[in-house]
Amino acid sequence: MAAMGVKVRERNGAWWIYIDHRGMRKAKRIGTGAAGKKAATQVAQQIQARLAIGHAAFETQQSGETFDSYSSMFLSRIEQTRKHTTHADYRKIVDRDLLPVFRGVDMQEITREKVKALAMGCLQKGQSPKTVQNIIRCLSSLLSHAVEDGLITVNTALKPGKFLPKISKRRKVDPLTREEVSVLLSTTKDRLPRYFPLFLCAVRTGMRMGELLALQWGDIDWQSRFIEVQRNYTHWKLTTPKNGESRRVDMSRELMQTLKDLRTEQQIEAAANGVNDIPEWVFASETGGLLHPHNLRDRVFYGLLTKAKLRKVRFHDLRHTFASLLLQNGESPVYVKDQMGHCSIQVTVDLYGHLIPGGNKQAVDRLDLPVEKPTLAVESATPAQPRSPIPGLASTDRLEIPVVTKRKDGVSDGFRTRDLRIHNPAL
Repeated sequence: MAAMGVKVRERNGAWWIYIDHRGMRKAKRIGTGAAGKKAATQVAQQIQARLAIGHAAFETQQSGETFDSYSSMFLSRIEQTRKHTTHADYRKIVDRDLLPVFRGVDMQEITREKVKALAMGCLQKGQSPKTVQNIIRCLSSLLSHAVEDGLITVNTALKPGKFLPKISKRRKVDPLTREEVSVLLSTTKDRLPRYFPLFLCAVRTGMRMGELLALQWGDIDWQSRFIEVQRNYTHWKLTTPKNGESRRVDMSRELMQTLKDLRTEQQIEAAANGVNDIPEWVFASETGGLLHPHNLRDRVFYGLLTKAKLRKVRFHDLRHTFASLLLQNGESPVYVKDQMGHCSIQVTVDLYGHLIPGGNKQAVDRLDLPVEKPTLAVESATPAQPRSPIPGLASTDRLEIPVVTKRKDGVSDGFRTRDLRIHNPAL
């Protein structure tokens, strides 16, 4: 009977029949109360009999809601509750990967086997395991909403790790060295001085590109020397930072002075143009608006790398550069975690643990150093030769020679000491 997997369970005050047979999962609501329980038990017995002779459990009862209509409602719903980037990613997955497979399919008919087939099909098309994992995660989120809405009883996309290949470890970060940072900044100052404050801020704070573009003058605390990172500019919209929370990043003295000079330049330029106010954005475009992220990356940043004859790295690697230089200077991983805005210290250690000083061959070589063996001197208890502690031992563990030895009958043997360094033991 366990192989057929027909079970009767109560859920939210109603009695349900759950069937797990040959990889297919079904559920049917029977009724409530004692009568519902009795009816569910009878139906379960009938289903067991049908399965025993190879018949279907019962005809599939459709929910009346197709994947097309429900996915549209799902995307509208999460637009109000999720970050803009998450909504955009989910919409892309639904349109590109899910609708071509489940268009016109009733929500009740999205079985575990169909979810597996979706994953295998994506892999066969050449999509990476990470991409397929994101596709199944999106489908699972959609099905969880459908469970809450009462359209289905089981999320058939849960625990995809059983049929998805393992994802390779996150690639190692490739930060710039201190020398490369110096070359990049000097080239920027010489060739594109307008962008020097932006790139200096990137390598001195570890802020993401979107956070740099969304930085406003009001976010800078000149007195306490820190920047309040409150916004992110991504997918052409202003939103919160990646983890949804603001953070404070410290400013170096050079960065603070550079930003002060930039503000003064903007004030002079505004006055020359007959404008009272400067742009609210610290790194504004020539028209005072937000910089275009693609232009900043493709034309400005990659162009600077070419001019400086540096290897090609991503703009995001400037963020990794900031963290790696701090750790190589011996700063605490906890401090780096706070500056980077990581949700946990584990993220920081996973990304940059190999850069923390001490993780090198010299550390294990120090284990080979010889141990100096302590010399255990025999001690005397006589007042003329006071006892001294033995290195490496607690005071309670000192080896002591008794002052007077006695025979078993309690009578002294006549010797005041048996210290071998005393030539006359009768003294």
